Amino acid sequence: MNLYADIKTLVLDSLNALAAEGALPQGLDLSNVAVEPPRDPAHGDMATNAAMVLARPAGLKPRDIAAMLAPRLQADARVLSAEVAGPGFLNLRLSPQVWRDAVAAALAAGTDFGRSDMGRGQRVNVEYVSANPTGPLHVGHTRGAVFGDALASLLDFAGYDVTREYYINDGGAQVDVLARSAYERYREAHGLEPEIAEGLYPGDYLIPVGAALKEKYGDALLDKPESEWLPEVREFATAMMMDLIREDLAALGVRMDVFFSEKSLYGSGRIEEALDALEKKGLIYVGVLEPPKGKTPEDWEPRPQTLFRATAFGDDVDRPLKKSDGSWTYFAPDIAYHYDKVRRGFDQLIDVFGADHGGYVKRLKAAVAALSDEKVPLDVKLCQLVKLYKNGQPFKMSKRAGSFVTLRDVVDEVGPDVARFMMLTRKNDAPLDFDFAKALEQSRDNPVFYVQYAHARARSALRAAAEAGIDVAAVPQADLAPLAHPAELALAARIADWPRQVEAAARSHEPHRVAFFLQELAAELHGLWNKGKDEPALRFVQPDDPAGTLARLALLSAAAVVIAAGLGILGVTPMDEMR
Repeated sequence: MNLYADIKTLVLDSLNALAAEGALPQGLDLSNVAVEPPRDPAHGDMATNAAMVLARPAGLKPRDIAAMLAPRLQADARVLSAEVAGPGFLNLRLSPQVWRDAVAAALAAGTDFGRSDMGRGQRVNVEYVSANPTGPLHVGHTRGAVFGDALASLLDFAGYDVTREYYINDGGAQVDVLARSAYERYREAHGLEPEIAEGLYPGDYLIPVGAALKEKYGDALLDKPESEWLPEVREFATAMMMDLIREDLAALGVRMDVFFSEKSLYGSGRIEEALDALEKKGLIYVGVLEPPKGKTPEDWEPRPQTLFRATAFGDDVDRPLKKSDGSWTYFAPDIAYHYDKVRRGFDQLIDVFGADHGGYVKRLKAAVAALSDEKVPLDVKLCQLVKLYKNGQPFKMSKRAGSFVTLRDVVDEVGPDVARFMMLTRKNDAPLDFDFAKALEQSRDNPVFYVQYAHARARSALRAAAEAGIDVAAVPQADLAPLAHPAELALAARIADWPRQVEAAARSHEPHRVAFFLQELAAELHGLWNKGKDEPALRFVQPDDPAGTLARLALLSAAAVVIAAGLGILGVTPMDEMR
């Protein structure tokens, strides 16, 4: 049940009827007609912009169109009134029964309430985290992991066929640095002093890798030249780092469907195949780039390069594909990787990157557009930095990594539920301040506590009702007619808004909207609960009014259903009790 979609259908049908009667021109584009909550709740329950967007193409005044549309809408039993406002907006007030029906629908559907077929089974690949396999995930990866995982769950809830994917960056020079760093820890395991030179990874997390290398190879690698031990140590250390990364992701509640190795692209012909596909389209050429804007580096020199014509698809400059030594640039395997995604038949691609990848977005979008003949859209979401605080002060933690706070540090400090919800309290492209004290505080200022407490309150009311002798098993079939107070109907209206919120969040690829909505729903629930302290008639459990109690418990249970569904999308556990 998507009430807003239902009322929008009523508006569109009414407009088509007006066109059929000749009151409006035939063939008007209705795609921009919307039905949404008004900015000011005092103006009504819903508002439509139909008259405003159709006035110019119809050659009529907006208020004239609104005046024709209003009586048709008001003729529907769900609409109590349709009032023309301002230059031509149409404000609607709905029957209380509409909100009661939404409560009944939520109870009937359970946590599937709000599920949508909007995606129509389209295949979407969401790539996220994709950290270099050179150490544990840090706090920045935590935000990207939570965002990507919640987005994947949201799209699944909205009817898409979603694949969660991690791209292992194991093909570049950084894994050689990892191998050299691990080798020093291998030497350390043999009682030798490790030589952690500048540029190597100093973190203690590599000590177990060195011990494992000793267990596997004994002292056989100690006297070998680097050229002999490097390939074996690189493969061994990379595998151990990926095991560590999988464990860290599991601690956060993140599980991938696919781990794709960059290394698998090298020597397989797949990079050449992807570039050949671009060359056949006339998009690969040898040319000389203009010098970089601003201060030109001293070592810059104009020279012929193999280039991808990225400017044909909106990029600022064409992009090199080969280095001066003939090896591939980092962009070439990324093109091949995305070509593989396109050929796997995905209808949409979403990449979740850190803030430092902002300059990479245009070239990647250009490559996917070229490879798919502009049929497969790529949306790149950048996650901004996370700053850690405790009681408002910058917070330092023990660092296994040697230079940064790890994902596991954060999860161990506050738990996965708190970590996940707090990472979604800001839009992904806005910086996020994470205060450990605030995240664990049991107050309305802590959003995750506030939402989980709302769910727990609903459950506690059911327990209290059962203890008072009320048959709570009858709640799903309760007569909802007693729900008549404005505060009760306001909570019901918030519940009814959930399906619209799901589709809006999925359409914009913004899972933080779910977190925001849950906070609003929790505020509505807590507000009604607190009103009961001053107005006994609003108390949820009233043993001398079993019919009213069942109706109010149904309302509370419907709110809990939506909270559980929303928290499920975010990967957070709904709490039945708060201790």
